Amino acid sequence: MQSATSPASETEIAVSATVVEHHRLRHDLAVIRLECTEGIVPFRAGQYVDVTVPQRPNLPRRLSPALPPSRDGKLEFHVRTVPGGWVSGAIVSDTQPGDVWTITSPRGGDLHLDDTGRIAIMVAAGTGLAPMRALVLDAARRENPPRTFLFIGARTPRDLYAADMLALLGEALPWLTIVPVVESVEDPSVPDPWHQRILSRIGDIGADPDDLLEGSLDEIVTSYGAFGDHQVLVCGPGAMVQTTVQRLTEAGTPIENIRFDPY
Repeated sequence: MQSATSPASETEIAVSATVVEHHRLRHDLAVIRLECTEGIVPFRAGQYVDVTVPQRPNLPRRLSPALPPSRDGKLEFHVRTVPGGWVSGAIVSDTQPGDVWTITSPRGGDLHLDDTGRIAIMVAAGTGLAPMRALVLDAARRENPPRTFLFIGARTPRDLYAADMLALLGEALPWLTIVPVVESVEDPSVPDPWHQRILSRIGDIGADPDDLLEGSLDEIVTSYGAFGDHQVLVCGPGAMVQTTVQRLTEAGTPIENIRFDPY
């Protein structure tokens, strides 16, 4: 998850982290893994942090970790380029192992799983998946994780960039159900060279076509009715979040049950 943010203040914690892996998954998307070289970033799963990268040292950006906090200081971010995005474009295209990022104090906290035991409905689009993944992995540490349904939306099957990882999570965690949603079940006719490269190397990594639900994410989620006794989390592009929250409340889900974070 990403968006512009203001520079960090002098009183904030700043931690250096070194890039150890940079995986270009699509022409416009990469997964970056880092290790903190000094100190630990004191964030909670679902929060975001400000990051500064060497390619654009004067333009910090807001990103949500895709892993929960760990004692060994491992971090992971999912970054998609945005039109005119100098920082996102540089991260996706130019990041190299050995780059040192600066991570500053975490913010936010609306996205969290409470300890009431209520069923959790997670709704994510694009790299809004990152904080949801962190929350799922964090919940897996609990003795009794809540029954969780993760709706992940994309334009086409090819845009479900983490389909293989989500399938593994769904198999490993019996309390988690993954619901992939696409606006069209047909991939674009124009190939994505980075996607093609992955396919040629390790084979099919997409979601099972039989598992795909076709339609807009907000329509699919609200087709299940009101979530009156559930905790509902929504993360993704601002327009998607706004539309989904509106449709949820129109369907009868109390607004106080909904936690959301647009980017």
